[in-house]
Amino acid sequence: MGPLSPTRTMRLWGPRSLGVALGVFMTIGFALQLWGGPFQRRLPGLQLRQPWVPSRGPAVPSCPPRQRLVFLKTHKSGSSSVLSLLHRYGDRHGLRFALPARYQFGYPRLFQASRVKGYHPEGGGTQPPFDILCHHMRFNLKEVLQVMPSDSFFFSIVRDPAALARSAFSYYKSTSSAFRKAPSLAAFLANPRAFYRPGARGDHYARNLLWFDFGLPFPPEMRTKRGNPHPPRDLNPPKLHVLPSGAGPRVHTLDPNAVFHPAPTAADGHSQTSSPITLDLGSSSFIQWSLAWLDSVFDLVLVAEYFDESLVLLADALCWRLDDVVGFMHNAQAGSAQGTSAGSDGGLMAEKKHLTSRARAWNNLDWALYVHFNHSLWARIKQYGQSRLESAVAELRARREALAKHCLVGGEALDPKYITDQRFRPFQFGSGKVLGYVLQSGLSLHDQKECELLATPELQYKDKLDAKQFPPTVTLPLKTSRLFSP
Repeated sequence: MGPLSPTRTMRLWGPRSLGVALGVFMTIGFALQLWGGPFQRRLPGLQLRQPWVPSRGPAVPSCPPRQRLVFLKTHKSGSSSVLSLLHRYGDRHGLRFALPARYQFGYPRLFQASRVKGYHPEGGGTQPPFDILCHHMRFNLKEVLQVMPSDSFFFSIVRDPAALARSAFSYYKSTSSAFRKAPSLAAFLANPRAFYRPGARGDHYARNLLWFDFGLPFPPEMRTKRGNPHPPRDLNPPKLHVLPSGAGPRVHTLDPNAVFHPAPTAADGHSQTSSPITLDLGSSSFIQWSLAWLDSVFDLVLVAEYFDESLVLLADALCWRLDDVVGFMHNAQAGSAQGTSAGSDGGLMAEKKHLTSRARAWNNLDWALYVHFNHSLWARIKQYGQSRLESAVAELRARREALAKHCLVGGEALDPKYITDQRFRPFQFGSGKVLGYVLQSGLSLHDQKECELLATPELQYKDKLDAKQFPPTVTLPLKTSRLFSP
């Protein structure tokens, strides 16, 4: 791989070293919170580029596109839609994917370079380098850097743990022993330790799934089999109002103050964002160290609740055209976008808020990740320019809507019962139906090909890339009749 770039040197401080490092840093006390030197957030990724210029044709950035990418595909966070973009971009530009033998890199085990198909370290640099690593894994930086260059663009996506818990409970109910034993998500969150056992099969899906996917170690009290006999207490968490993302036009003006409304604290007399991350942990420095380490590794973390805004920032950071991040949603469950409206029964609203609060408290490490990266997203939005972002988001949504009307029957995702073409039928798993797409008839050959790429689910597209990179070898039979004839 050659020498590591200075900006990536911090990456060698893997999360497995956090436990040892924590003991040292705790003796230094609050010096950790200064985050100077190598722990400081890297700023090069925040540099602004020329604004998008709305046009009838594709917008062409004035900088070279970045094409060495590492995407940590987190679970139930909209990551399949991002994966679809990467599949199409890499396929179109002839980039080489680091592919798993099947569909995941040995998950839930930590990523190992040996699981990459076609990875031969003994080749001595003669093999073509990989350009994109993007399929499900549990992040393991040391092993990732065996496969990908240290100057690759690292990014991921997070989701509000309350929304993630609803999706995970439906999708992984048959996989997680904790979810399988619980009659409902409400019953599980009312007394999670009645169902959850750390280390039980599939139970990583039931608590702090994002933290697990990022490959971070857990505080000692969470690593014990018995754990804390009592669920985390909700110690007056801040009033955090997260606006819904939605695929339609936004009626609210983008404003970071509309996302976070922290309650004033008595300590300083002004608003200060806190979160349930310290609930019964006694290890806030451990969490802050982990978040600082992630900041040193990842160039950008998208936020599912602001998916389109995140895509615009991603295109800018990668110096891609806006069209490169226009695509359809994938692996969405039927009813997943439905919520309780403001005019609904007040009791249902109160129950939903109660479940949201409990889900965030139970998944306190994930909540820490979400709050942290939601703030960092808005910091990027501020530097990018809010009015500029709104214009780009509007253009992205207009292009997506035009593609959907042109390519898709009904202009939207459909129940899988209507999808007879197996090339476009998504893998069905969990208790909810996973939606997919049916293409319009009568498309031109060019449009047919483009629409097919947009509608292809992740598993089928992975198989397509696999066949392209590793074409089956055909051995022709020898014509031996003449050799043995007199």
